Amino acid sequence: MTALPIVTGCCAILHEVQSKVKNFSRIFSSLPKGNPSKIISMDCIFCKIVSGEIPAQKLYEDESCIAFSDIHPQAPVHLLVIPRKHIASLAEARADDAVLLGQLVAAATKLAAQQNLAKGFRIVMNTGPDGGQTVDHLHLHLLGGRTMHWPPG
Repeated sequence: MTALPIVTGCCAILHEVQSKVKNFSRIFSSLPKGNPSKIISMDCIFCKIVSGEIPAQKLYEDESCIAFSDIHPQAPVHLLVIPRKHIASLAEARADDAVLLGQLVAAATKLAAQQNLAKGFRIVMNTGPDGGQTVDHLHLHLLGGRTMHWPPG
């Protein structure tokens, strides 16, 4: 008679493990292939958005990047375009990231057209603390919907 609670407990634990395995499979199946230590950083908020752990209203998504609205907009249109691959900053990008960087700019250009920014827009990539980077995951800011001034900042 004492075996029944143990079996029931084991079934509950097995169900929980299966649920977590399915969740990890869903998260990692959405990431680019390669060495996971070079693709994601588990403490990075943008990596958590890419994996689906943190929800975001995606305005654009393809195999290399996603885009969503900035939570602290500096213009009527202020979107972030982030690569699925974790690169801490432009200073840490390597030569083999050149195609990915081009894909980010191409995605930002598509978004500018979708957002009706025919009169103009600005693409910004802050790098490092002195450059104004506040999230250590390379990303582009697409700003538009108002006249931009020079010099910025």
